Amino acid sequence: MNTTTQTNEATTAKRQTAGAKVGIPPRRMDFTFADNTQRYWYKGSAFLTTFWTTLSAMFPEGETFFCDSVKNYRQRIQDPTLKAQVAGFIGQEAMHSKEHQAFNELAEKHGFPTGKLDRNVGWLLKIARRFTPKKFQLAVTVCLEHYTAILAEQLLREPSHQQNIEDDEARKLWMWHALEENEHKIVAYDVYNLVGGGYWLRTLTMLVVTLFFFAMVAIGHAQLLKADGKLLDIKGNLKGLWFLWSPRGLFPRLLPQYLDFFRPGFHPNDHDTVQLLEDWRQRLFNRQGMLAGKG
Repeated sequence: MNTTTQTNEATTAKRQTAGAKVGIPPRRMDFTFADNTQRYWYKGSAFLTTFWTTLSAMFPEGETFFCDSVKNYRQRIQDPTLKAQVAGFIGQEAMHSKEHQAFNELAEKHGFPTGKLDRNVGWLLKIARRFTPKKFQLAVTVCLEHYTAILAEQLLREPSHQQNIEDDEARKLWMWHALEENEHKIVAYDVYNLVGGGYWLRTLTMLVVTLFFFAMVAIGHAQLLKADGKLLDIKGNLKGLWFLWSPRGLFPRLLPQYLDFFRPGFHPNDHDTVQLLEDWRQRLFNRQGMLAGKG
């Protein structure tokens, strides 16, 4: 074993120990996706499968950016609890990048250009790192962590949403990710408050992030649909859009939680998920759980 590998393993072990003490344990899953994994694994729909695959394609570069934006202020953190939470946050996000990269490689085998999408996100975030203040970068992370937390909470709460993920290994990946997103949902926000991030920067950044996020997702989604030969599948695409955006669709149901972010005094813990997460830890990691023997 070379020195670099030993150092990385020691760092990971340190993060795991610190994170576990504050309820944010980095768990290494090592998901494996067979080459014959169902092509349209979400509801049997090309549109919806490529939508969620677009999000997955953006995670590796995106979550590296999240970690870096928090690391920029690590030396200013004196509180031992927040220090441990940051260690857990970085460890969990690193594992998310790793596991979604494996999932994205499977999508590439199905002909979806996830690597290109990830590189495009990386290019945009490289510009953000170079030309924007570090506090703005942290605010971007706070905003995107709010998105992931409320999306993840919806997945954890809605059995029909879970059942729509028709491949077992894919369902395990997304449920594990959803659990951990809510385990660490306060960390970037608390670091932001600690370093003097204010209400106006947070909320104005959310408006900018919302514009860029949906633009990037729409462009990436269109690229995957085109690669799949489904870009002009009008009936299938309208059906998928209705599922996501109709008055009772997935995203309109999230609107109250999204708008809550703009309330003065908002904190991620205002959305109580304590019992929800405990229930899912049991379902995922107990002796008969979905992920028994992992992590």
